[in-house]
Amino acid sequence: MSILSSEIEDVLEKSLNNKRLSSTECLKLFSTKELTSLGMAADAVCRQKHPEDYRTYIIDRNINYTNICTSGCKFCAFYREVEHSDGYIISKNSLFRKIEETLALGGKQILMQGGLHPSLKLDFYTDLLESIKSKYDIHIHAFSPPEIVHFSKLNGIPVRDVIQNLREAGLDSIPGGGAEILADRCRHILSPNKCTAQEWLDVMRKAHKLGMRTTATMMFGHIETVEERIEHLEKIRTLQDETGGFTAFIAWTFQPKNTRLDTALI
Repeated sequence: MSILSSEIEDVLEKSLNNKRLSSTECLKLFSTKELTSLGMAADAVCRQKHPEDYRTYIIDRNINYTNICTSGCKFCAFYREVEHSDGYIISKNSLFRKIEETLALGGKQILMQGGLHPSLKLDFYTDLLESIKSKYDIHIHAFSPPEIVHFSKLNGIPVRDVIQNLREAGLDSIPGGGAEILADRCRHILSPNKCTAQEWLDVMRKAHKLGMRTTATMMFGHIETVEERIEHLEKIRTLQDETGGFTAFIAWTFQPKNTRLDTALI
């Protein structure tokens, strides 16, 4: 294939032939400077898998139900401590107004997440879900794995039961937030009070086995190594092999402004 350089030709030919890449081969692609060849091959693989000449999207809205959080992640500019004057818990009137604005624009979904609030019990969240579903025909994509693990610990309820209760109240799918990098070296430094990599994966596994669909994410460009990025991708791929429950993978770069990692080498 003429677009390929000899440096990565063997790896890209393998992917173009629909063969799985190893972690070592992925590291080779991460290390290459042949971005044109890499991009053209990625586009070719995408067109193999999705030959239709269109792509789809939905209109949705992010709604944060609280910014009060006990996790204290070093990369986060969003959270506020319990007594902070800027802390809030969303009112139902405000929530409903945001949903109605979304629907008026053709929106089909809300992504609802928030901080790990130390005193909001599970019935607060189930009541929110039930209230939304009683008024609006909208898909609720809500409560990332760290939130669900937090609900479990705060209420003394197994994770599976938390997910089931949320689902019965109206939860449609679970977002992949809180993954950051699924390598515990990073997590111990950046977010030691948040769920572990294994706990994140276990929430998703349990949700998939209950028949729910979820997404997966990665936040990169902070303290992680390239090898840890690959470890992250490998863990998600392995779980997808097991359950088939992920519907999307979203990656974004770390935004350092107003965080405790503002001086990180990025």
